[in-house]
Amino acid sequence: MNSTTDTHQGHPGWRWSLPNGDSVFVAQQGAHVLSWQASHRERLYLSPSSICDGTSAIRGGIPVCFPQFNQRGSLPKHGFARNMPWRLVSERSRAEEKVFELQANQQTKALWPVQFKVFLSVLLRAGQLKVQLEVENNSEHSFGFTGALHTYFAVKHIDQLSLQGQAQQPEWDAVLDTHQACSGVLNFKAEFDRVYDVLTESQPTWTLHDGHEALKISQSASWGQSVVWNPGAEKSSQLKDMPDDDYQHMLCVEAARVTSLIEVPPAQTWVGWQLLTI
Repeated sequence: MNSTTDTHQGHPGWRWSLPNGDSVFVAQQGAHVLSWQASHRERLYLSPSSICDGTSAIRGGIPVCFPQFNQRGSLPKHGFARNMPWRLVSERSRAEEKVFELQANQQTKALWPVQFKVFLSVLLRAGQLKVQLEVENNSEHSFGFTGALHTYFAVKHIDQLSLQGQAQQPEWDAVLDTHQACSGVLNFKAEFDRVYDVLTESQPTWTLHDGHEALKISQSASWGQSVVWNPGAEKSSQLKDMPDDDYQHMLCVEAARVTSLIEVPPAQTWVGWQLLTI
């Protein structure tokens, strides 16, 4: 196991790797996973046009959206956690797993007057990456939040891609604002933005078929929802931090809570994870 401080596309952070060559890089900003190399290729999409100034949102990788999903509230888009520096918690980290922390401070309290700690654990194994979010309530009152592990996958071409899973689960198409049951096999010919409810206590699982390769995407039932997103050609051309044609080479499959709050009682901790397996 090799571990070192490093930079990736200009972002400072930490990189560690396995003897088989698999590696992961986590930026100090947002504890943002920017790279996951597995089976000799990059599995996460990171925009080459993403801004690198230490505070602006990074387009790609695995952003931590907390404590708000998108613009569904009064906070900055997708909350503040992805724009702030996190610290490496050495005492909780080990060779293959690093733990990062963000806690309430003067800046967060000005936006969201809540006493909290958030930990992100990133576990690297051969052909596998597990990212786990822990939200700790250190106040005397319950609080609620929405959020996501907003994972961007690097794909060969969106036209050759299919995503399988969640058959018959409730599906909200946010582009058309329609509600239906998931067909179980998704293809991507235009802008795609859908939210899927998790109805069972089992671990929701997707399988991403990219040509001859398959990647399994699992998440804890505690998230309650999944999001699948691709901006399509028109919306991609409006994104200043992503090349116009790069929508063809990425797909977001997110462990999320969008339409209702996750409640955390006083002195309690909520845990939610996403597991990626080649």
